[in-house]
Amino acid sequence: MDDRQLESYLRIQTSLDKLSAFLTFNRIDDQFACKPEELERFIRSKGITHGIRTDVLNGISSNVLAYCKEQTLVAFGQEAQAGKDGYIRFIYDMKDREHRPAELEDGKVDYKEVSQLKNVKRGQLIAERVEAQFGPSGMTVTGEEIPPKQGRQARFKVGKNVVLNGEQTALYAAIDGLITMTDKDKINVFPVYEVNGDVDYRVGNIDFVGTVVIRGNVLSGFRVKAAGDIRIVGGVEGAELESEASIEITGGIMAGNKGYVKAAKTLKSSFIQDGNVIAGEDVLVSQSIMHSNVRAGRAVICSGTKGLIVGGVIQSGELVSARVIGNTMSTATVIEVGVVPELRHELSDLRVSLKSHSENLDKTDKALTLLDQMAAAGQLSEEKLGLRIKLGATKRMAVSEIEQHRERILEIERMLEDTDKAKVDISHTIYGGVKIVIGRYTKFVKDSVQRVSFRYSEGEIVHFPYFA
Repeated sequence: MDDRQLESYLRIQTSLDKLSAFLTFNRIDDQFACKPEELERFIRSKGITHGIRTDVLNGISSNVLAYCKEQTLVAFGQEAQAGKDGYIRFIYDMKDREHRPAELEDGKVDYKEVSQLKNVKRGQLIAERVEAQFGPSGMTVTGEEIPPKQGRQARFKVGKNVVLNGEQTALYAAIDGLITMTDKDKINVFPVYEVNGDVDYRVGNIDFVGTVVIRGNVLSGFRVKAAGDIRIVGGVEGAELESEASIEITGGIMAGNKGYVKAAKTLKSSFIQDGNVIAGEDVLVSQSIMHSNVRAGRAVICSGTKGLIVGGVIQSGELVSARVIGNTMSTATVIEVGVVPELRHELSDLRVSLKSHSENLDKTDKALTLLDQMAAAGQLSEEKLGLRIKLGATKRMAVSEIEQHRERILEIERMLEDTDKAKVDISHTIYGGVKIVIGRYTKFVKDSVQRVSFRYSEGEIVHFPYFA
């Protein structure tokens, strides 16, 4: 059959996005017969040039009755694919935040060696922005190219003592110091302050804008505050430690219920006894946590051959993991997971701040609109011109603040949504006398149980077999 004859039998339709073409029979009788190449010529005459399914055309040609009652997909296009997201490439592996001590040739560990810190010189490149890539372009069934999609661009979160180049593609150190990721992943270069001995009356309290390394003990009654990391090669007594990044204590904490240790990110210690500890992310202990109050935004992990938690209150957003919890004397021990009060307070504050910024931005926009109208009418005085420039800068700053607030709100909301994944893992034994709290639910452990994982399920706390 020629195209004119086929026209009375067939109809070709395309989808709105032009990614699919369909063949439909208007009518069918004993006179209809066609070859695959005739069908393809007819389809092409309707503007369909890409993705034609020759196997389907062969099927229609050999068995018309199987296709005459419904639409048949005879051509399909290709959607444009999203490209790879951009990312920030550092000169150091910033994921390795544990600052492991150096291991010597004989297998021993030298806790005094801190050469693994991420030191940089003034003017040295810290990180580069790798551009997002475009994915493959698409093609409609009518042969039109669908423009490719670009991945999401990365951006620098600029902190202290760093500078961007003019193209906003590279980040450099403004001072000699240590690269440190602080809260909200801001990139900073902090100078390092070292104490070769104990923090005592000879040294006094420390309040430093960078990273502090102490090669000794921090004695009771003293205070160490740092905008960067705090690393202590000795132990901590009843002192006050506060870091806007992470804290590592190789000798452990024996606080006598005095002072506190607070890290915005992660705290690592060999043991905690009679201490008050707060960490924005994780608390990692290699021996034991005894009679202490410990709070972590994400996880409290007590590992090692002892791996003991007994006494006190342990609170964590997602996970508490230990080898042993409680003891044979049923010492009162409280384990709480699934609730992060600090995040809820931060979320509330962010929403109030976002509303305030949005209202201020609206007022700024209205003022700029009025000034733009005056400028168009040639009525803008020199004083009003200065105000217009100032308001423009205010608007850019407000837009940036609003964007950062929204990103942080989404990040916190995702973390709060994950509270149903909260759990308490025990790789050896949990004893009677332990109180387990997950979200709003409470369970008292009466008898000792081995190798279990406590989780929330259908309105109650239940335990499952623990698998490492």
